[in-house]
Amino acid sequence: MSKPSGSFPRPLADLLRKTINEGFARQGFASSELVTRWAHIAGAEIAAHCEPIKIQWPRAVHDEDPAPGTLVLRVEGPAAIEIQHLSGVILERVNRFFGWQAIGQIALRQAPLRRAAKPAPPAPPDPQKTTRIAAELGDVADEDLKGALARLGAMVKRM
Repeated sequence: MSKPSGSFPRPLADLLRKTINEGFARQGFASSELVTRWAHIAGAEIAAHCEPIKIQWPRAVHDEDPAPGTLVLRVEGPAAIEIQHLSGVILERVNRFFGWQAIGQIALRQAPLRRAAKPAPPAPPDPQKTTRIAAELGDVADEDLKGALARLGAMVKRM
């Protein structure tokens, strides 16, 4: 008996990983993790004011060990001096993430950060649907629970 020769669905991340990693490699990143996990690596307070742009690696010399690179950070103007003072902490955290002395210095570029827009909160459920669903929940004795279930039902029906 032979196996079916169809293709099977694959996660989108598997299909895009090669393309995304090539884009990061052009900016000097060995993997996308430094960018995607920046808030975890640098800390939320530092990541709120800066983000990695690229890593500049020095030219390799034949017999020598590879020299550490320069991490280039985009920093908001008013926070640049604070980030400069915290550069030792950032270096330590990034090198701890890599597991070796990958970064030797930090260069700052002042520019606005690219922040993702916060999604708008969902609109409240339709009151008419909520009361109609609440009427169908006659067996529920607790009024707070009954109201919550009715609102949830109205939100689900809206989708």
